[in-house]
Amino acid sequence: MPRGPSIALSGAPGSGKSSIAKLAESDGWRIISVKSLAENHGFLGPHDSEEGAQEIDIDALRIALGPIEGPLIIDGHLSHRLEVDAIAILRCEPSILQTRLKARDYPTWKIESNVEWELMGGTWAEVEIETVAEFETTSCEIDDVWDEIRGWISEGHPRRDPFIDWLND
Repeated sequence: MPRGPSIALSGAPGSGKSSIAKLAESDGWRIISVKSLAENHGFLGPHDSEEGAQEIDIDALRIALGPIEGPLIIDGHLSHRLEVDAIAILRCEPSILQTRLKARDYPTWKIESNVEWELMGGTWAEVEIETVAEFETTSCEIDDVWDEIRGWISEGHPRRDPFIDWLND
């Protein structure tokens, strides 16, 4: 298993988190989802049919887990709210993200909510650590994105200021 930090793999649904996690796992990284962590620690709520998901008490989970030791990649759009060493935020052009979420049969309100979150770069507003970087997944091969993330990790996962601005592009 590679030696390394605890990495939150975050971003909107449909941005490529699970695909990157599979590649990381094939490279020997230990992968766990936020949902699994929440379930294992008793912070996963009942299925909400209106939301189409189970609520996670991410604040209680963060407190219960404390600082998370690596090497580990935590897959999930709430992973950036946990105490990790670094955060990799996956970004996807909003119209492509919309297409991906429609293909998953997400309800219109949920698609609009996630596309708006991506458009605004909402994850950045919740980041509380300096060691964070974003990676664009719109038209890149997922293997190339993983290579870029792996390189960033090997560089010591330095902060990279946001470079994607969907509102002004």
